[in-house]
Amino acid sequence: MSENKSFVGATIFDGFKRHFNSALIIQNNKVAEIIAEENVDPKTEQIVLAGGLLTPGFVDLQVNGGGGVLFNDNPSLENLKTICEAHIKLGSTSILPTLISDSPEVNKQAISAIIDALDQKINGLVGLHLEGPHLALARKGAHEERFIRPMKEFDCLELESLANKVPNLMLTVAPEAVSSQQITRLSKAGAIISLGHTDCTFNQAADAVHAGATCATHLFNAMSPFGGREPGLVGAVLDTGKLFSGIIADGFHVDKTSINLALRAKEAPGALFLVSDAMSTVGSDQKHFFLNGRLIARSQGKLILEDGTLAGADINLSDAVKYMVNVVGISQDDAIRMASLIPAKVLGVESEVGCLVPEARADFLWMKNDLEIEKVWVGGKEQS
Repeated sequence: MSENKSFVGATIFDGFKRHFNSALIIQNNKVAEIIAEENVDPKTEQIVLAGGLLTPGFVDLQVNGGGGVLFNDNPSLENLKTICEAHIKLGSTSILPTLISDSPEVNKQAISAIIDALDQKINGLVGLHLEGPHLALARKGAHEERFIRPMKEFDCLELESLANKVPNLMLTVAPEAVSSQQITRLSKAGAIISLGHTDCTFNQAADAVHAGATCATHLFNAMSPFGGREPGLVGAVLDTGKLFSGIIADGFHVDKTSINLALRAKEAPGALFLVSDAMSTVGSDQKHFFLNGRLIARSQGKLILEDGTLAGADINLSDAVKYMVNVVGISQDDAIRMASLIPAKVLGVESEVGCLVPEARADFLWMKNDLEIEKVWVGGKEQS
């Protein structure tokens, strides 16, 4: 017997448009429809909300940690649960736990934990993001040099196999470290290829896109910049409609003017979307932590290595949405879309998450008009 619930009293943004004086109808764990409030069956269980906004749950494709736990530090099933729970409470109902460049042993542990977590259907976990180790040393950022290396044939074979086991496998790679043939093979196997931590030229980026790359990792950070004579990867992202790109909107990684210019310049249908690049501090009171034995300090809203290098971010996706509205100045709907529907499109799951359309999973948020999150539902169940 199916269970129907109706959510009324709030404006509903379904990822495409706003619905006023309407009800969100949930059947079991999926969205059934959005209808006028007066048309709701009186027998349906009704949840009355005091104004505000119902929106799709956020989709974060770059999550290094949360709840005091760093995925690299101990890639276990329990830690994945902790990370997912921390981000769900903050509005991200679908995440890609992200492993940055590390040893082969840690990589194996992470993959095993992800496969176990997917088998157990842990709330919030929808895949895996491997950020490295096939990157460019010149743009390593906070990645440790000893782990960075070109992709070999055995790496490519293992990742092709992994793409068949793990849905939504995202790989951040540098064109200098991965050949066009390898990109094509991995893309055909089902991996989402994202260009990042690279000093590549515009033409190298274009070749990678032709080979199957569809995304770029944290625009402007750890990549070849836009120049008058060499547009670099930044230029390729903005000029190439086939590329999507994540961007970290925390007030430190990218200046608000650069974000605005990028939004105006971006060639469609590819689009920019928000990522948190969250570390273990998110959802915790941690003051510092260690990454590959290196101290990372939490200071005035940012995370830095001892040499001052930014090392991930101290925000969740809800923070990024508010920054885009309050500081960058875009509309609430556009900011929410950058945190939900667009990243879902990157994964090719935009009919399942990131929107509130019939048959989508009932992952949604109730927010105040100032975008502060009041409640979160995953699969139609309210999260405590």
